[in-house]
Amino acid sequence: MIHPTTARVLAAELPGHIGKSIELCGWLHRRRALKSVTFLVLRDRSGLAQVVTAEGEADVPEETVLRIRGTVTANPQAPNGVELTGPTVEVLSSLAEAPPFSLYRPTVPATLPVVLDGAPVTLRHPRLAAPHRISAASVAGFRAVLDGLGFTEVQTPKVVSSATESGADVFALDWFGRPAYLAQSPQFFKQAMVGVFERVYETGPVFRAEPHDTARHLAQYTSLDAELGFITDHRDVMAVVREAVAGMVTAVAGRVAAAVELLDVELPVVPAEIPQIHFAEAMRLLGADEPDLAPAHERWLGEWALREYGSEFLFVVGYPMRKRPFYTHPEPGRPAYSNSFDLLFRGLELVTGGQRLHRYEDYRGALAARGESPEPYAAYLRSFAHGMPPHGGFALGLERWTARLTGADNIRRTTLFPRDLHRLTP
Repeated sequence: MIHPTTARVLAAELPGHIGKSIELCGWLHRRRALKSVTFLVLRDRSGLAQVVTAEGEADVPEETVLRIRGTVTANPQAPNGVELTGPTVEVLSSLAEAPPFSLYRPTVPATLPVVLDGAPVTLRHPRLAAPHRISAASVAGFRAVLDGLGFTEVQTPKVVSSATESGADVFALDWFGRPAYLAQSPQFFKQAMVGVFERVYETGPVFRAEPHDTARHLAQYTSLDAELGFITDHRDVMAVVREAVAGMVTAVAGRVAAAVELLDVELPVVPAEIPQIHFAEAMRLLGADEPDLAPAHERWLGEWALREYGSEFLFVVGYPMRKRPFYTHPEPGRPAYSNSFDLLFRGLELVTGGQRLHRYEDYRGALAARGESPEPYAAYLRSFAHGMPPHGGFALGLERWTARLTGADNIRRTTLFPRDLHRLTP
């Protein structure tokens, strides 16, 4: 029960309450016992606050959950220039087990497996929590931009009846005695919803059963997807990508500046017009002849864009049709290439998108050209049988974005509970 003369105040709000009696709630971040006084540093969702107690008071271990009432007093040496004095300390929850390392230390003295295994407590460390604050702000920025552009947010099924969405491997499961699969993407659903709302987006999990064991791949990740109708071609989609990414950067700068500062993140400048290069021209510059870009190619093109345009972003357009899904719209006049693109950020593929086919007969022709029967796609094709406008869309990997933004050496550092080839817990 909250004391009638006090109300909970967050650590970051203390400077506005000097001279007042208030209540702090949080975790004991650090306890420093001196000769005649003990300093308690309390951590809540907003930051740290210093509490001054008499020697021997509040002799509890770090990470104990506390409620502290006291008077806010100015002190230039304390965090935010204030501290809590004359406190009464109440233990709300004690520890049954100590964290695997001291969470108050400025750096993380643990390996990645230790961090991941103990995520429910290790992520309390401010440096380990910061990437996830940045990730949350990024999603908020993505939503804000697309909401402002007239998009409708949708939530689509993550269990599907057939494994036909893309070339990726799928996870099979039993659905009341019938075979089912975890969705590789919301692609088919978001295209169908263009016929309802014109512009849709989704933020949600996708699943890939590809046995990658690298620092940049996960079996489950968060995909930021969008699809829009009544476009001219893929360039209209690229314009929305640019706005979305710029909005994400703006949201990170405005909402989680403390996390940006803590990790010493250098936020990118998103050009008013992101430079682009055709895939065929990229191959010429690289001196290669490949159907797709290898990671080394992406890094080289990222460095090239920085030299040539001063941009950390680069659109690569016109990927070969044989490397894109059957629903991709071919490039007019060059049918071997497509009206598709990837967005590279600091030398890493971040976004994939493009213009889709929109006519029913074109879908049947595309499937026939690849020697595929239309039967497994019957439900999908029905959307186009009822008339669909020219449309396109894109998908952005959230964890990969945050990893590149923060300079993380492994995508698992920007994933709350990674799911990959080896990890199913915690």
